[in-house]
Amino acid sequence: MSGGVPDSQERRPDGRFRRMMRGPRPEAVPTLVARACTLVGVLNVAAGVFPRFRHSRMHAIAEVLPGALGPFAAALALSSGVLLLLLAHGLRRHKRRAWRAAVVLLPAGAIAQFTYRHSVIGVLISLALLALLLRHRSEFTALPDPRSRWRALANFVLLGAGSILLGLVIVSVHPKKVVGDPGITERLQHVLYGLFGLEGPVDYAGNTSWTVGASLGALGMLTALTTIYLAFRPEHPAARLTEDDETKLRALLDKHGGRDSLGHFALRRDKGVVFSPSGKAAVTYRVVSGVMLASGDPVGDVEAWPGAIERFMDEAKVHSWTPAVMGCSETGGEVWTRETGLDALELGDEAVVDVADFSLSGRAMRNVRQMVKRIERNGYETRVRRIRDLGDRELARIKEAAEDWRGTETERGFSMALGRIGDPGDGDCLIATAHKADAEPGPYGDLKAVLHFVPWGKDGVSLDLMRRDRSADPGMNELLIVAALQAAPKLGIARVSLNFAMFRAALARGEKIGAGPVLRAWRGLLVFLSRWFQIESLYKFNAKFRPRWEPRFVVYRSSKDLPRIGFAAMQAEGFVTLSLPRFLRRGTAQRRPCPHGTTEREVQAA
Repeated sequence: MSGGVPDSQERRPDGRFRRMMRGPRPEAVPTLVARACTLVGVLNVAAGVFPRFRHSRMHAIAEVLPGALGPFAAALALSSGVLLLLLAHGLRRHKRRAWRAAVVLLPAGAIAQFTYRHSVIGVLISLALLALLLRHRSEFTALPDPRSRWRALANFVLLGAGSILLGLVIVSVHPKKVVGDPGITERLQHVLYGLFGLEGPVDYAGNTSWTVGASLGALGMLTALTTIYLAFRPEHPAARLTEDDETKLRALLDKHGGRDSLGHFALRRDKGVVFSPSGKAAVTYRVVSGVMLASGDPVGDVEAWPGAIERFMDEAKVHSWTPAVMGCSETGGEVWTRETGLDALELGDEAVVDVADFSLSGRAMRNVRQMVKRIERNGYETRVRRIRDLGDRELARIKEAAEDWRGTETERGFSMALGRIGDPGDGDCLIATAHKADAEPGPYGDLKAVLHFVPWGKDGVSLDLMRRDRSADPGMNELLIVAALQAAPKLGIARVSLNFAMFRAALARGEKIGAGPVLRAWRGLLVFLSRWFQIESLYKFNAKFRPRWEPRFVVYRSSKDLPRIGFAAMQAEGFVTLSLPRFLRRGTAQRRPCPHGTTEREVQAA
């Protein structure tokens, strides 16, 4: 494949690829049905909660919608409204089970309308929606997402909290019917009792007490039933690399691994994989919050990339996942946009150092040179070796030290992290260590810092992780990177990929003289966010080594998907965690790809 941009697209000045041939627009029926369910759900909840609403003109419309069933209107409106709101998300995503639930719900609602309300209009609306779903049933074919039983606990906590808040509203919207003047404590106690079907301390005049009690009981029953359903439904575990998958990927990397510096990271064992029909290319991915997130370029022969990409898109369509690619190269962005009709946006730059051009001499390298000399005078020495050349005891010590020095409970990294050290199949990985013999003996002897690199074809390596003892002198990472670059020629390494610098171009241009107010404001925001995400620090750290910058792109379907993709990427990288607390995750450590591994590419320079 040539390095230019194909005729079907052109590179725009803002870093995007503009598509000249767009794919078909998604069908609008699921979206319309989902919006209808959302509207009906909101109206039903409002009708069940607010007494004035039930006597307004709007209620004349809400009464004929599914959920308003005679004398049980308040309780059934609440429960059906909440269910419809929950169901809308599945219908929007073309989920088959959501369609089945709606098909069952609508005729039941029609029968109830005719039995309790004698409402012909209500029956017609239910049947019309049912007919619409049956007519377009072929559009609701998406399979379930990967899931585990812990979602039952999440549902109990979230829906339970929502029921308590909604219950407080129900208890408080009848001020003229309340007997006495109960405080917030009594009202909360009444809600908690009511969710379990018990009578609370708040009393009402007339039939209001029965209405409030029935509504609270319905919310409690809804919370219990949905939690029980989620707890006992079959699990759908996320895709993981099998031994056969890993063997095939390693064979592809042996032939084509030199094309992409991120290729070896496809061997993370918490990823799934789809192969092209010929088996000559593959795309690895992870599903996070409904986003099918690939990273880097496809692995394998470029000529077979379209087949693997097509399989990836088919898998996303089958499950109604949002397809996205993080950190692909310019060539990868061209192929993805050409084959799928997706868009590509420049995300940042990868720092690549050509070993033949690297030198510590010169004014530009003065700061790095002085730091390295100072650390060496303090008694530190470095060793750069392949993993296969380490003894078992030393390797075990390095793995334990890297785990202990991580600094956070959450392992970070996805697109540029392998997630393990010292696996038998990773003998070509490079390890750089810093030692100080005259230091006070610690749990890991004289070991003070570790850098781990993964192979990049036959003549390159890509930085995986940087870890150091917090008591070590500042500058350990600079020392070890320089040591790795200086030892590279003897190891047959010609190029070294360092960290990925997100939004590097904006940071670089924004600090130059003549930068406009918009660019300066954008850079200011990135600097502010760097307090948490190391955006500016990674850029400045990489720039010390005078690398060449290779652009990396995010591939996405539409601009409205970018916030969701960004949130999913932050989850995958470990910056946002939505998992159970550690004490509730039984057996989690046994299911990790490697208990002593790491998935964090962070700069720990002081």
